Amino acid sequence: MSDTSRSDQLTIIYTLTDEAPLLATQSLLPIIEAFTATAGVAVETRDISLSGRILAQFPERLGDRAISDDLAELGELAKTPQANIIKLPNISASVPQLKAAIKELQAQGCDIPDYPEEPKSEAEADIKGRYDRVKGSAVNPVLREGNSDRRAPKSVKDYARKHPHRMGKWSADSKSHVAHMDHGDFYGSEQSAEIPNDGSVNIRFIGTDGRSSMLKTGVKVSAGELIDATCMSKKALAAFIRAQIEDAREKGVLFSLHLKATMMKVSDPIMFGVAVTEFYGPVLEKHAQALDAAGFDPNNGIGDLYARLPSMPEAEQASIIADIDALYAERPRMAMVNSDKGITNLHVPSDIIVDASMPAMIRDSGRMWNA
Repeated sequence: MSDTSRSDQLTIIYTLTDEAPLLATQSLLPIIEAFTATAGVAVETRDISLSGRILAQFPERLGDRAISDDLAELGELAKTPQANIIKLPNISASVPQLKAAIKELQAQGCDIPDYPEEPKSEAEADIKGRYDRVKGSAVNPVLREGNSDRRAPKSVKDYARKHPHRMGKWSADSKSHVAHMDHGDFYGSEQSAEIPNDGSVNIRFIGTDGRSSMLKTGVKVSAGELIDATCMSKKALAAFIRAQIEDAREKGVLFSLHLKATMMKVSDPIMFGVAVTEFYGPVLEKHAQALDAAGFDPNNGIGDLYARLPSMPEAEQASIIADIDALYAERPRMAMVNSDKGITNLHVPSDIIVDASMPAMIRDSGRMWNA
């Protein structure tokens, strides 16, 4: 992000994030600083990493270890005409990632609370609200309100033309295919309406039993504005997943799921959970009581089950693992995220990012990785 609002000097604000982008920063940032120094352009950094965003939410608990809320600062800066977003940072944080980061920070002595998935008091609701503000899907819109130039420079385009991505050859008898729902999904149920007059609308849920609950009130609308609503049938989704599991088994192809739970924080983790429930259904039903007591949540992936096994009696652990292994022998093979560590496509929702996984599959001749 570039900014001229502070003085006549141009300033580039470089954001520090997580994982691969942070590793790349170690080599890229010094290069940027070397080039900009000769042009009289200042370079500053702001920490919008997951750990930084978490710590910024609890200044009253951290004392001398409190840090500034850099994301909030950039969010305000992005709205000014002087600021131009050069490249949007890639930020993601699902609930499992959030919990892991909280645990790591607590281990380092940071006085921050656990994430309460189901708040039981106003204090816990406040804590959950703060943490929800640092999830990837809640963060990205903050920096997308301003001016953003996403055009690739000519030099980058020229390099891409000379060095295109490797594209594997597809076989004419390849069984790889993309399956999608044909009814009961967001696309099939979408409806829109034009608002005739200025005013406000309420969002209300009406159940099949006729009972209703108000989800949101007083949403302001203007005359001529279009509003849109849609929904997905959980039963239709579950039936679709079951059909695709059987189809993959019959065709002898890998079963895989492609969503973007890091961005679509409400819908996609739930859909991911439905897939986990259907694939591992027999095991989850057999051990439902023990898994419920341990706090297992299929929306967090089958990895959440493995993470909770140590809290169970050894005999129960062994029985669950044996049943999962037996189930794998009956199910279609599953695409792997990390076969060396046994991380499957259904382990963690944040591991599956459709705009990364699908292009990789296409470039690799319609294949994915399996143990």
